[in-house]
Amino acid sequence: MTLRILLVRHGLSSFNVEHRIQGRDDLSSLTKEGASQARRAGAALAELPLAAAYSSPLSRARDTAALLLESQGHAGSAQLDDDLLEIDLAPWSGRLRQELGRLDPEGERCWREAPERLELARADGSRYRPLPELMVQARRFVGGLLERHRSALDGERQETVLVVAHNAILRCLLLQLLGLDAAGFRRLRLDNASISVLNLQRAVTGAVDVQIDSLNGCSHLGPPLPPTGPGPRLLLVRHGETDWNRQGRFQGQIDIPLNTNGLAQAEAARRFLAEVPIHRAYTSAMARPRQTAEVILRDHPGVPLTSTTGLLEIGHGLWEGRLESEIAEGWPRLLAEWKLQPHSVQMPEGENLQQVWDRSLETWDSIARSLRDAETALVVAHDAVNKTILCGLLGLRPDDIWAVKQGNGGVTVIDYPQGPAGQPVVACMNLTAHLGGVLDRTAAGAL
Repeated sequence: MTLRILLVRHGLSSFNVEHRIQGRDDLSSLTKEGASQARRAGAALAELPLAAAYSSPLSRARDTAALLLESQGHAGSAQLDDDLLEIDLAPWSGRLRQELGRLDPEGERCWREAPERLELARADGSRYRPLPELMVQARRFVGGLLERHRSALDGERQETVLVVAHNAILRCLLLQLLGLDAAGFRRLRLDNASISVLNLQRAVTGAVDVQIDSLNGCSHLGPPLPPTGPGPRLLLVRHGETDWNRQGRFQGQIDIPLNTNGLAQAEAARRFLAEVPIHRAYTSAMARPRQTAEVILRDHPGVPLTSTTGLLEIGHGLWEGRLESEIAEGWPRLLAEWKLQPHSVQMPEGENLQQVWDRSLETWDSIARSLRDAETALVVAHDAVNKTILCGLLGLRPDDIWAVKQGNGGVTVIDYPQGPAGQPVVACMNLTAHLGGVLDRTAAGAL
């Protein structure tokens, strides 16, 4: 039993279309396209009964929530909460983005490069930092939400709640839930009417475990992936299902091929990415990711596929080929540590997470540095490898690998808008709509 949180950014607004800064002034309204996006988000969530819905009181979010709930089939309305208001950029509100560089070049550069350090002046002349203030606001909302839904958090029942708000506040909610500070603000992307799914539950330690099921899903709006911008893009895919995934056996570096369902998942990923330009492709030097990559590349003839040992799955050593129940008999304490403190575990005659972290991120960075601005690369690897890469890109640690989910055949997108030397942006994570819906329902078996 868990508490599931659905984060939805408001639909396209008039200020979005005009490229104006919105902030928390209620001067912008939902456009006709934005209303359509809200309805499509509601239809995508139709299968999920909601225990509650919360919305920013600003009209573009409030109207999105109302249209979404109507299309979703929810009988109630969203509870308005001032802690979901957008970031306070009052001195800039209503300005065209292109004119801001001329009017306040230093502030505009700070907002792009280090938004947590941006200072603005209020009408009374006092100075304030908008993003740190928003992080406090986000922490307050999260605290109230968890208290209101404590019974689900404690495992007494499953509840799904909807939160409809704005770009900056939703990013701050994610940072707060993941235990990250405001410096990670630019590492995340949330598009209009996108859907992000989080799973929360109380750990045995009393802390709250947070897992990103998916981030910034937009396929219900038309194109499968968020629009690309300047700089290279990498598509990170986990291999399709194997029989050992289905059985819950620890695979590690034993070379198990895809099963029938895994091949079908690879085919679904191929269709999902068929219209996405791919210029290069990389795979772990194992059968299951290589088979997945080869299927995806059938719609991209001539794209070279490079195998690398740097993307091999974690070496589980003596655990490989065993069921969790078998490992529990032979290594009960080590298995418990793997679930609670995975970074502390040295696999018997195998690897530890730091070793996987070092080689996978080194390989990832090497691939990213090799790309030109207009290029997109496909990278197909494994659960633990993908998780360590994503933790590194998000600013998390090796012990946080359970905070990100990687379903078989799931698609993640990483952009480098400032080039490979710049900060990466997780444009979307673990998209599995091509496999049957908003939620990741792929096998939850061992790595």
